[in-house]
Amino acid sequence: MDLPRSGAPRLVLLRHGETSWSAAGRHTGRTDVPLTDHGEQEARQAGRRLAGLSPAAVYCSPLVRARRTAELAGFTDVVVDPDLAEWDYGPVEGRTSAEVSATLGRDYEIFRDGVHVLPHDPDEPSPDGDHHPGETLAEVRARAAQFVARVRPAIDDGATVLAVAHGHLLRVLATAWLEVDPALGARLELGTAAICTLGTSHGLATIEAWNQVAG
Repeated sequence: MDLPRSGAPRLVLLRHGETSWSAAGRHTGRTDVPLTDHGEQEARQAGRRLAGLSPAAVYCSPLVRARRTAELAGFTDVVVDPDLAEWDYGPVEGRTSAEVSATLGRDYEIFRDGVHVLPHDPDEPSPDGDHHPGETLAEVRARAAQFVARVRPAIDDGATVLAVAHGHLLRVLATAWLEVDPALGARLELGTAAICTLGTSHGLATIEAWNQVAG
């Protein structure tokens, strides 16, 4: 599929580039991990692929890996939106799915199992130093739906909007756009610095392109 160009109303999604935690498969929610050198290269490549895009607005997660990706991709005039922050993983933060599976003694899948499969110790800070129990999938979906509701009128009026954020959040956001079960996000694989395009056809919310990465 072609990458989005200016002129057509769409919601374009850009996941942040690689971090050391994403490369290791560690759940990276509110821990503010910077991009790796490779992640910065990915962000620049994404910017080149989006060079024909002229969004009416660019929204970005408050976390540094997303803000740096937006900057390196050439989008410096951004609106920082807390609703685009990554899923708060709580007790799963910093752990890989394999590690959680080993602790549980069974296969772990976050869209099915959530983050509360492990106990939250209120006296033990998360890797980012804060104390928080994590979000349910429904809570993440509510944030994503709030964002969609805010930008949808502009898109319906003909604007293109860009959102720079995170893997799980953007997968949930796509389900909010489509108005389907957020658990469907488990089926929407999304690589680092991948570009996706959400649109509308025949009155229906659609996925025009998904998980497009530089190749």
